Amino acid sequence: MSDFFEIERLVEDLAKIYSTACATSWFKVNNISNPSIGEFRNKVIEFMKHFEYTLSTFPQGKESEKFKKYACNLLNKEIEKVQNGENKEVEKRYKYYVDYL
Repeated sequence: MSDFFEIERLVEDLAKIYSTACATSWFKVNNISNPSIGEFRNKVIEFMKHFEYTLSTFPQGKESEKFKKYACNLLNKEIEKVQNGENKEVEKRYKYYVDYL
């Protein structure tokens, strides 16, 4: 497998940098100040899945398909961590949002 260091880092940080910020903003815009942890995680996951669209824009081809499959596997592992409450950054951001808003 080729070296996909950049995409590995991106997927690892996707929830922390992009998806929690989008989820928090979504709850704020909708005036929801106390979502459950499950609702928050699900919204984070919803935004994480937007990355699938980005992957779909890569060209067709053997190497590209390998790359997309690899990236999707990474994404699914990170989504599972969020679902299971194993992503410390998501849990921290949820606590900050509900405790300080």
